[in-house]
Amino acid sequence: MAAEDAPAPKDPSNQALAELLDELGDRYELDGAVVHRVLAYRNGAKAVRDAPRSVAGMTRAGTVTELPGIGKTLEEKFRALLDTGEIPALTKLRAKFPDGLLVLTRLPGLGPKRARKLFDELGVDGPAALRVAIGEHRVASLPGFGKKSEEKLLALLDAAGDDVDSPKRDLLSHALPLAEALVEELRERGRAAGVHRVEVAGSARRRADSVHDLDVIATADDAAGLIEVFRTSELVAEVGSSGDNGAHGRLHSGLAVDLRVVAPDQFGSLLQHFTGSKSHNVAIRESAVKRGLHVSEYGILDDATGETERFATEEAVYARLGLPWIPPELREGRGELALSEVPPLIEEGDLRGDLHMHTTHSDGRATVRDMAVAARDLGLDYICITDHSATHGFGDDVQVDELREIIAEVRAVDEELDGITVLAGSEVNIGTDGALDYPDDVLAELDWVIASVHTAFQSDPTRRIVAACEHPLVDVIAHPTGRLIERRSPYDLDVDAMIAAAHRTGTFLEINASPARRDLHDVHARAARDAGVLLTIGSDAHGPDTLPNTRWGIATARRGWLAAADVANTRSWAELRTLRKGGR
Repeated sequence: MAAEDAPAPKDPSNQALAELLDELGDRYELDGAVVHRVLAYRNGAKAVRDAPRSVAGMTRAGTVTELPGIGKTLEEKFRALLDTGEIPALTKLRAKFPDGLLVLTRLPGLGPKRARKLFDELGVDGPAALRVAIGEHRVASLPGFGKKSEEKLLALLDAAGDDVDSPKRDLLSHALPLAEALVEELRERGRAAGVHRVEVAGSARRRADSVHDLDVIATADDAAGLIEVFRTSELVAEVGSSGDNGAHGRLHSGLAVDLRVVAPDQFGSLLQHFTGSKSHNVAIRESAVKRGLHVSEYGILDDATGETERFATEEAVYARLGLPWIPPELREGRGELALSEVPPLIEEGDLRGDLHMHTTHSDGRATVRDMAVAARDLGLDYICITDHSATHGFGDDVQVDELREIIAEVRAVDEELDGITVLAGSEVNIGTDGALDYPDDVLAELDWVIASVHTAFQSDPTRRIVAACEHPLVDVIAHPTGRLIERRSPYDLDVDAMIAAAHRTGTFLEINASPARRDLHDVHARAARDAGVLLTIGSDAHGPDTLPNTRWGIATARRGWLAAADVANTRSWAELRTLRKGGR
């Protein structure tokens, strides 16, 4: 083929562009760039991942800066990549730091600064070199590390094996909106194909923490017509294969998606089967076999008649098995088949208030008033401003004098605004000795006190959190296990001891709704509920746009079998405050 006839190179996917921006942010952090520069690239990467359409295409069309978080600087980098095949700034940084060093930054608890120190002082340029340095005990002798750090790093390397690199699953908060947009398009554009139903299945429907791929189940009069809608969707970057009853494709984010189209009278069985989980389906099959029934995605085979019954709805599937319809969030093989009646689960509209959020006084992006107005617009009755305390570990801290100024500002905003109560609080760091940042007389001025571990994660978090529970002015323990989904494992925390201390002292435990945290996770939330501990759901919002994070906290609560009554902030503030220690 002549050179002039060669096909034009394929535009990079959104996932590829986002990975480049993430890499720029990581390498700039290794290079010691100011935090705002690093955050600009990371925020840009998130915007690209969340974009439903091709960002490369938007760049060519001159509309890419319409995406939130994408300005002229990032547009110029996209254009350079499309025109020349590289981003010059990234090329320079790649020459400065080896790729293996970037991999090390993804080890939980290491981070860019410590990875850079290993590189500068020990020549550690990747996982293999780190393993050698640990074997020679050179890491233990490095200031700021020590023997315990060396042992933990070795354990992390052993646990990661060949999979040290970036996460392989997408957070639910990224995957589900994309799935919902695709489903909505199939419903709308599929009308000509006689579409009846289109639903998300799989782990996204069960509202799991993260998602490997997407399953979409549909029924339509013209299956081929609906598949063509999928093939031509602007949300779908490519279709790898398709047939008479479905198609496999990939979204611009890189997320794989399978569409399956079935006859209306099979829809219920297929939706139930592909919603899962595997443990739930195994339990169903084992239970059904004892009754002479065999469950599959095609229907239920009855040994007595030799016939396979087909079901148009999930409710009919469960009814045939003598079970109530089980909400998808409960389908994890954790005893749900023993339910004779499904308890009412908390709903998104049940929250009356949000007791965890940040403003520009610490690391937030909006003022007290901005957050209050946005929360009122979302229908909340009350909020609490809980900026970080003096030693939370990230520099954007609040000393005592400024805290008192914030309290005064909150009181003024509360007085000014109708339709919402604005409370003054703080997210207070728990020190390595279990003490809190602020003296008791200052804490007593607050309406709500959050205690959390933000520093020295390896320094006996159980003892510190139990001590915080025993403090008479602490209302709630925030993101208790410290996990970051797909990025950082929980602290070495005795969760049972924490739950026992919370119950003994009347301390609430939080389900932090930040989509990267969802902490407590569902199993621990259920254990806390069973122990008689009240929970809260807090958005941990750092701007008005993240106040709706509570959606992910509700999802976790539902997966933990929680009802509205199990969550303290489904109550009015007047009622909630009577449930606090001493009824403060």
